[in-house]
Amino acid sequence: MTDKVSLLIGGDICPIGVAIESFVKGDAQSIFRDLLPEFERADFSIVNLECPLIEEASPIVKSGPVFGIPVSCIKGLVNSHIDAVNLANNHILDHGGKGVLSTLEACEAAEMLHVGAGKNLKQAGRLLVRDIRGTKVAFAGMAEHEFSIAGEDSPGANPIDPIEFCRTVRMRDKEYDYLVVLLHAGYQHYAYPSPGLQKLCRFMVEEGANAVICQHSHCPGCYEIYRGAPVVYGQGNLIDESPSHSMSWHTGFLVKLSLEHHAAAIQMEIVPYLQSWQQSGAHRMHPREEIAFREELESRSQEILEEKQVEKLWNEFCLLQKSRYLSDLHGHGRFLRGLN
Repeated sequence: MTDKVSLLIGGDICPIGVAIESFVKGDAQSIFRDLLPEFERADFSIVNLECPLIEEASPIVKSGPVFGIPVSCIKGLVNSHIDAVNLANNHILDHGGKGVLSTLEACEAAEMLHVGAGKNLKQAGRLLVRDIRGTKVAFAGMAEHEFSIAGEDSPGANPIDPIEFCRTVRMRDKEYDYLVVLLHAGYQHYAYPSPGLQKLCRFMVEEGANAVICQHSHCPGCYEIYRGAPVVYGQGNLIDESPSHSMSWHTGFLVKLSLEHHAAAIQMEIVPYLQSWQQSGAHRMHPREEIAFREELESRSQEILEEKQVEKLWNEFCLLQKSRYLSDLHGHGRFLRGLN
């Protein structure tokens, strides 16, 4: 056993455009280009699969887009040296329980590990515990309540439930050396945590999490080291070809965690990239772009160290959203919404 274990955590993957062909073919080079060596070098890698793997469409009625990709896309994940997928997100139930079950079956057939969803609430809440070169690492996947949560007897995602989280940690903390929590949480296109999200993530660290990684925001956010634990508030999309004119949609970063056997602290590095920008797939930034990206990330990260600043930023953001929500409640079309 060597001293350090490396984990690689990627953000949201939803290949709904031309990238589907690369995933079906298992063409890892076209998917991750010069990022691929990061996956190859890691001792263990996990990403968020933001859509179910389906044989046929069975869309549910919901607000927002419905996603689903062919079961054969699993080959692209496997060939990219991805070891596990987190399925706790707001789209895993887009094609109903049937879509969740076909996703679980596809993962198991391909020997792809998974966490965060299951045939029922109990199974969805199970930890994924792996012995990685002598260090036992547990992963927990949880999602905010939207249209995807499992029921007592129905498939879906594991919900964010602080009480159940504490119970799980207290019952199972002797089974692992490190606990990494993956949260599908945060407001979309907002690069900071809400006061409530920061409070939740810090609480999870206080209760035993060694790292908390938030995804779902579709833009790179910020991070803090709280009591020695990295807490990331938004990685950005990893692969998502949904139309967007915002550059933040096309930027993100991988999180690299370095673990020492039985050591308390985790070391974190980031790997910035561009995705679905001028070409399919993800690739590293030009050095000048990366320098600017890191400076902006560090600037945002400094802002959230003061709780009052987090609250101020959140209140300002909420005021900006006020008109849109009022328009939605009044049933305004695009023209009237634009006037607001």
